[in-house]
Amino acid sequence: MNDTLRKSWIYLLGALFIVSSFIYLLKYTVDQGWITDGIKIGLGLAFGSGCVIGGLKWLQKKQQLVGEIVAGMGVAMLYTTFSFSGIYYAFWEPMTVFLCMIALTLGLSVLAFRIRLRLLMNISLLGGLLSPWMLRPETDQVFTLFLYLLVLNAAFFTVSLKHRWTELRLTSFIGTWILYAVYFLQFDPELGKLWSLPFRYALAAFGFYVIAFLVSSWKNNVNFDGLNLYLGIVNAIVFGLWSIIILDRIVPYSYPLIFMGVLYVALACIVQRLTRSFNGPVITKLVGGLLLILIASTQLGHHMAVKPLINVYFWTAIAIALLIAGTIKAYDSLKAVSIAIWFIVVLYWYTMTWSTPWGTWFGTFIPFLNWAALAWELLAAIGFYLSLRISFNKLGATENKLLAYVYSVISHLIIGGLLTVQIRNMIREYQLGSWMDFQLTLSIAWGIYALLLFLWGAYSRQSVYRIFGSIVLIAVAIKTLLFDLSGSETIYKVLVLFTLGVISFVIAYVNGRWKNTREVSQEISEEVPGEPSEESSGEMKI
Repeated sequence: MNDTLRKSWIYLLGALFIVSSFIYLLKYTVDQGWITDGIKIGLGLAFGSGCVIGGLKWLQKKQQLVGEIVAGMGVAMLYTTFSFSGIYYAFWEPMTVFLCMIALTLGLSVLAFRIRLRLLMNISLLGGLLSPWMLRPETDQVFTLFLYLLVLNAAFFTVSLKHRWTELRLTSFIGTWILYAVYFLQFDPELGKLWSLPFRYALAAFGFYVIAFLVSSWKNNVNFDGLNLYLGIVNAIVFGLWSIIILDRIVPYSYPLIFMGVLYVALACIVQRLTRSFNGPVITKLVGGLLLILIASTQLGHHMAVKPLINVYFWTAIAIALLIAGTIKAYDSLKAVSIAIWFIVVLYWYTMTWSTPWGTWFGTFIPFLNWAALAWELLAAIGFYLSLRISFNKLGATENKLLAYVYSVISHLIIGGLLTVQIRNMIREYQLGSWMDFQLTLSIAWGIYALLLFLWGAYSRQSVYRIFGSIVLIAVAIKTLLFDLSGSETIYKVLVLFTLGVISFVIAYVNGRWKNTREVSQEISEEVPGEPSEESSGEMKI
């Protein structure tokens, strides 16, 4: 706010009182029925126009302060007359009000552009916003009201951008949301459906200011800090609260929050592209959007047994999106957040999977090809991709290699969980428990998995898989010999023990062949100096 406006705030307050008295007088005459409505409209037009003309005359005489105050009061009285004619009482059609608003606002904007009449603009805006608030319409001319607000906001925002008069932006923003509250409380509109008028108007106001603040920041030397950032946050909070109130008992509040979260993540991407940096406004929008999505996700699938499965897919999608963005832009922070989300989802799924529905296809359970199984497989695939492709620029080769092993081990644990859950569900679904013991079948599955780990370790020449396979095989042996064989003897136990014995012999054979291959490889390396062995090259294979 410049020095002239700071020194003239008392004149601004006085003009506001005069305009308020005019508005109240107009309303009082309606209540008393003293004169006809047509005469009131005529007097309002005449008195407002007279003040505008008189103010312009004062401006021509170089009496700028008096001229701006008088002309501003005249414009405010004209706005009041339009509001009275089209909103308080539907004497004029919405298009008539719209055309009058366009003509007056266009003329006012031209004056502001040409001779920078800042005080006049402030008085006019305050009067324009104050008149619907004080008149409190008794007829539901809501469309006309918001058409009126659209013209005011568009014009005064444009002038604010041109001359950087930030108080116009702030006043129009606050006044619009106050008028929305007046409309909501005054009319008590019907809220029985999702796409109701109150929600449409709130969404329109929210969308207008999202675009307006984005354009304003872009015009301001691509600077997204300051007032635009703070008002953008307030805009999101106000719309979020109104949407929760309006959509209560219609849809869960998670839906508007998800919409806002996705919108602000998209805005973060737009701002990042415009500024070409990962700055405060980008982080604010990104974190705010993700926080809204996080809050909303707690309600996704509410009262549904399948909610944990929805959460897993939802947050896995977010982790993938962040991973893609972090990889493309080479941002370690985004990759770290993605990996953290992936790890938390893995822990969550390990906890919740035992009581979650299987996610059948059209009522038919297909082992390893159902929604629950696909969740395991997707999480494992992400882990294997992390171990193969993802590294951090700020970490050395040793640290990145260690992290790659961690991702890989976690992924193999996920596969172990997949085998456990799917075998259990298969036995239950197809009623195989009469001849197929779950624990013994699980031991065979884990034994086969240990064999696969040894085979893959031999192929990739990575000792970590032999170690992990050995751990799995020892766990299978302890589980089978100490726990699974209790109870009565059955032919199935004999078959299981025989199968595990065969698997152990095959693993021993693979392990022996692996050692012989490594010894030959080391001898070749000693004979040909300078040729590093494949294992020492640092390549990570799953």
